[in-house]
Amino acid sequence: MEHKAGFVAIIGYPNVGKSTLMNALVGQRLSVITHKAQTTRHRIKGIVNGDDFQIVYSDTPGIMKPGYMLHRSMMSAVFAALSDADVILLMTEPGVDFREEEILEKIRTTGLPVILAINKTDKKNETEILTETAKWSTILPDAAILPVSALKRLNLDLLLSTILEKLPVSPPYFPKEDLTDLSERFFVSEIIREKILLNYSEEIPYHAEVTVNEFKEKKKGEEDIVYIQATIYVARESQKAIILGKGGAAIKKLGTDARKEIETFLGTKVFLELTVKVEKNWRENERSLKRFGYLTEE
Repeated sequence: MEHKAGFVAIIGYPNVGKSTLMNALVGQRLSVITHKAQTTRHRIKGIVNGDDFQIVYSDTPGIMKPGYMLHRSMMSAVFAALSDADVILLMTEPGVDFREEEILEKIRTTGLPVILAINKTDKKNETEILTETAKWSTILPDAAILPVSALKRLNLDLLLSTILEKLPVSPPYFPKEDLTDLSERFFVSEIIREKILLNYSEEIPYHAEVTVNEFKEKKKGEEDIVYIQATIYVARESQKAIILGKGGAAIKKLGTDARKEIETFLGTKVFLELTVKVEKNWRENERSLKRFGYLTEE
């Protein structure tokens, strides 16, 4: 039996639905989803397996003009996904003008199959969808253009069959039972960061980073429990005070929300301990970014 396998890079502006789409295609909640920009900071791989195929999706940070070293690292993740892609999946939504000519030129000149997914079309009428399709057919004339709704799962079967059609013949890259190449620790830190995004407003989520320092499976009587100790880093003392809240109320709520989500993800009871530390200007600090996994050690 002929076997197909390859990497599909999902790229696009923030909040067009890249993470929602990958989670829907993988059938598992791997990427953090909120309404806020810069929710995805890392390249997250989700693996879908069939008897005769393996698709490795790469959810990437939203395309932006870098303002910090952190942002430059996030954009490096986008270009890394493009560099090893077998299929490029560019996501947009009706009414969005894509002005990143450098990205478009890279897409045009790679020689790779390109799929243009116009998301959120469940909210648009047929005329609006046809107008958007016509616009993109002039920008990327060789692309397969598909109207979809990641949230409503509209046309995802067609999208999957289009991806499979364009994948190269290849053996699998990962064991067939794998869902991702990332660790449970990574996803725990992402769940905590998601709850920061949802529980705090203004600049706090964009100045916060999470590390998981301890992750131990223990027995508590007859019950299995996972003990997790995580640290939330912020850039200023005033931000630390906001994370903690009056009398520790805010971090207590954050911890409860995160623990429930982590228990669902791990399928076991969890004891979660959170601490908050200040690491000044970490978004522009090379050493901090390496420690947080945004830059690789030389």
